[in-house]
Amino acid sequence: MAKIEELKHLPEINFVETDVETMLSEAIEEYEQAYFDKTGKIKNLADGDPVRIWIYSQVLKLYHAYMLIEDSAKQNLLNYSKGDNLENLGARIGVKRDKGKKSITTMKLTLSSPQNKVISIPKGTRFTPGNQVYFKTLEYDEIPELQTEYNIIAECTEAGFIGNNFQPGQINILVDPLPYVKSVENIDVSEGGEDVESDESLTRKIYLKPESFSTAGPELAYNFFVLEYSSKILDVSVVTPAPGVVDIRFILENGEIPNESLLNEVKDYVSDKKRRPLTDKVNVYVPESVEYNIDFKYYISNENEKFAETIKKEVEKAVEEFIIWQKTKIGRDINPSELSYLIKKAGAKRVEIKKPTFKKINEIEIAKESQINVIYGGLEYE
Repeated sequence: MAKIEELKHLPEINFVETDVETMLSEAIEEYEQAYFDKTGKIKNLADGDPVRIWIYSQVLKLYHAYMLIEDSAKQNLLNYSKGDNLENLGARIGVKRDKGKKSITTMKLTLSSPQNKVISIPKGTRFTPGNQVYFKTLEYDEIPELQTEYNIIAECTEAGFIGNNFQPGQINILVDPLPYVKSVENIDVSEGGEDVESDESLTRKIYLKPESFSTAGPELAYNFFVLEYSSKILDVSVVTPAPGVVDIRFILENGEIPNESLLNEVKDYVSDKKRRPLTDKVNVYVPESVEYNIDFKYYISNENEKFAETIKKEVEKAVEEFIIWQKTKIGRDINPSELSYLIKKAGAKRVEIKKPTFKKINEIEIAKESQINVIYGGLEYE
């Protein structure tokens, strides 16, 4: 499991010896010493000695037992815990794993002609784009008489991202027939679906939960509540531009910018009187984008000529990795040194970076790529 930023400074912990070669060496030394103590004779176990082979088989059993002990012990530590064990750690302080959310959309029902009666829409009426994904109505509703169009909210039958991003008009098949309904279609993009919360996201919430115990409104308390609202939220910035005013900005996975609807949802959640100090005025915004360009030329060593095509592809991946790295942390400086490191790591001999140049980013801004120009300069002799 990838460590969250807040826990990366902690030292690695080992409860028992987990190097099998060290265990084997120690076991053989102990046997040879015990043999000498009992007989007064020196015995060196050769590689093919049956006793050495037997000791090795027993050390392997002990090694597996040690690995189980090591893993079991680490599951009590937040930095290593995962799965059900992590959920049990969270339960101690009232943090639960988000089991996922279902996406929603607005469906428009069009009748073939005006009717002199009310048309019933049963709860659970289903719609589909035709790919085994289904949306259903959440409650009983009615189309008033003489009305030919009617909008109703529908929710995906499955939790997760599977129901997201269906564009207007894509969900256009009525699964459960309704009298006089000629056509159906979604009139907005389906959104709001989330998969089961990842271990990394849950770990971050557990780490920040104690900050929420305070009623003074500290920065990390607001940070916790925003992250608690949705496992899609990746990073949060909390600043106070004036006494009693709290400005919150956040981004989603892969540095995506939240839409207006999600901003309002988070604001309502954080502003609840159970979470917000009475004197605080909470604002929720998107981070301010600071654009930068990427422009560089790179060279490959002639010794790696036969790997040149592979290295070129790896350099392309390095650029994408840099772009993601740059925009997945609010307030992260635009840093060409990181780009240079990734390009050389990809296999380039050297790189000449014209853009970006280093630029300081403040705590309410996020770096966003604009124009990208990558030039391969050819092979160079060492």
